[in-house]
Amino acid sequence: MTSKIIYTKTDEAPALATYSLLPIIQAYTNAAGVEVETRDISLAGRVIANFPEYLTQEQRIGDALAELGELAKTPEANIIKLPNISASVPQLRSVIKELQEKGYALPDYPAEPKTDEEKAIQATYDKIKGSAVNPVLREGNSDRRAPGSVKEYARNNPHSMGAWSKDSASYVASMSEGDFFGSEQSVTVDAATDVRIEHVAANGDVSVLKASTPLLAGEVIDASSISVAKLQAFLAAEIEVAKEKGILFSLHMKATMMKVSDPIIFGHAVKVFYKDVFAKHGALFAELGVDVNNGLGDVYAKIQTLDDAKRTEIEADIDAVYATRPAIAMVDSDRGITNLHVPSDVIIDASMPAAIRSSGQMWNNEGKLQDTSFVIPDRCYSSVYQATIDFCKEHGAFDPTTMGSVPNVGLMAQKAEEYGSHDKTFEAPANGVIRVVDTNGTTLLEHSVEQGDIWRMCQVKDAPIQDWVKLAVNRARATGNPAIFWLDENRAHDAQIIKKVNAYLPNHDTSGLDIQILAPLEATLFSLARIKDGLDTISVTGNVLRDYLTDLFPILELGTSAKMLSIVPLMNGGGLFETGAGGSAPKHVQQFEKENHLRWDSLGEFLALAASLEHLSTTTGNNKAQVLADTLDKATGTFLAENKSPSRKVKEIDNRGSHFFLSLFWAQELAKQDDDSELKAQFTQIASDLESNKEQIINELNDAQGPAVNIGGYFQPNDAAAFEAMRPSTTFNDILAKLI
Repeated sequence: MTSKIIYTKTDEAPALATYSLLPIIQAYTNAAGVEVETRDISLAGRVIANFPEYLTQEQRIGDALAELGELAKTPEANIIKLPNISASVPQLRSVIKELQEKGYALPDYPAEPKTDEEKAIQATYDKIKGSAVNPVLREGNSDRRAPGSVKEYARNNPHSMGAWSKDSASYVASMSEGDFFGSEQSVTVDAATDVRIEHVAANGDVSVLKASTPLLAGEVIDASSISVAKLQAFLAAEIEVAKEKGILFSLHMKATMMKVSDPIIFGHAVKVFYKDVFAKHGALFAELGVDVNNGLGDVYAKIQTLDDAKRTEIEADIDAVYATRPAIAMVDSDRGITNLHVPSDVIIDASMPAAIRSSGQMWNNEGKLQDTSFVIPDRCYSSVYQATIDFCKEHGAFDPTTMGSVPNVGLMAQKAEEYGSHDKTFEAPANGVIRVVDTNGTTLLEHSVEQGDIWRMCQVKDAPIQDWVKLAVNRARATGNPAIFWLDENRAHDAQIIKKVNAYLPNHDTSGLDIQILAPLEATLFSLARIKDGLDTISVTGNVLRDYLTDLFPILELGTSAKMLSIVPLMNGGGLFETGAGGSAPKHVQQFEKENHLRWDSLGEFLALAASLEHLSTTTGNNKAQVLADTLDKATGTFLAENKSPSRKVKEIDNRGSHFFLSLFWAQELAKQDDDSELKAQFTQIASDLESNKEQIINELNDAQGPAVNIGGYFQPNDAAAFEAMRPSTTFNDILAKLI
């Protein structure tokens, strides 16, 4: 088996960092006979790959994501996956515009497709939209935890935590009926079958929404719907409550991953909050093609074509709304960007932990923190955040110097649960029933719906559940910590999963282990009490809670979720190593373009690389790879202890300087070790060169900072310009060249 690692080219800050870090990785791994290749799964790359018929032969590229999706199903897979953009429609339009300006004759994104060609174009773009990458690569379940060195650093260098008051008026608001939680039905299919999803109108007319969804024996399916009438009434009531209490109104959704359902819910919130504006100008907005699911920002964008008088009138009407409404949480108070401007600006898994860390508050339009109503319409997981807020009100903020940890074992293989529901999510075309019918004509699930209600079906296969249970037992055995399955027996889907967990646990040796099944509310309280006492608790969760908790607990513990070790043991024996969970940091890119300072912290890449090298050594018998992994772990510990992470300020150490120090410490560890004499000899000289030229290299790296920098594109930088910008130290580059 060849020693090969695939390193993904992605977007924004991690992509910029790659121009500096990848040459270092390739130089060091080359010494161990390990090839590190790249695959382009950036947003621009995925757009180009999906429209070959519009491009010249020279412009066409292969579909790297599809290739990696197939590779992930093989034992040879060893993929390091960096964060990528989960594109909203506004982001998709931006990347199309940039590529068109570079000579790619791509079609525009059709908002309201009329012809078959436009419908096909929209369908292709919609495949690229949202979280389109992770479900393709995640052919395994998730093992996420804070490495010891990272936890140690956080304890010795605690991040700031806002103080909590018992009088805080902040709270989580969710629907009490008519949501996904309340309507969910679930069933396990005994034998392999195929189901179709159909709508039956009040007059009996049947229309097929999805003709075929094959199911395997033992697969769990569920379906649920959210009543739009009840959603609108709930939103209107919560807006009034926030106004009465004098707190901020905020909406927390996951419009990137839940790319069908959540933008629609977001759109309803915009229409309800700004109802007077839509009542007065609705007909004009329809003419202009305003898509409320893209947020208030779409209104501002579309009215730019109007004459000054009309545009000013509409802008004044929007401003007038704020006199009668509660203050709204702000994304950027300086620029007037509200929580309802863009659906991808406030993402629940990042926004809620950030608010909890800031005393349960968000920013108002004066740039000050204020108590907040956190509106999370569906009840499925909102109790986790309410319980955390209540705990902090009672006990005060957590102490990063003593608090425990909550590693996660997450069920996500093969598009498990809600995160695989996009192609089975629909707005009800009319009043009637939506049902799931198998090949025998048996109705498995059905819901009465009104026009505009959002209905969805999810599935989770049996093999991933068995693998997930095994992984949970393995982590409990390896750590001795309690493993808690976050499952609610009163929720239809969870009740089916609980049966399977209880059936599969006896297949493993669980003697002496503390394994429990608790509903999310109880599991949260159990884990928080242990965290407060400095104890660790493994959370064993479904796909959505995997996502939410691997942000919530790390942000409270470590100040960020980007410092987590994120391993996906692929079900066919390969390994997928994800670097952090914190997104692709567009604000870092803005600072880089303005003053040539990149504050992205590559710690996630360092951790993933060590795990990838270790996996490579185990699967291929390459002992040098194990030496690289062990020494990289030690180097990362030194890197943290000496605090060589990037500063936020220009002319101080940035991402490039942090890479230099990592390479210095790594070379020093390789020179010290006695497991491999060839590597020792090679890196003794490199370590000496790096140490003796340290001052010169740091000066060259820092001197480059200050002026604005242009690398020829935001979504698709010019590679030569980006390498030049991200590798400004010729001294450092010359030393690395000796290893190639």
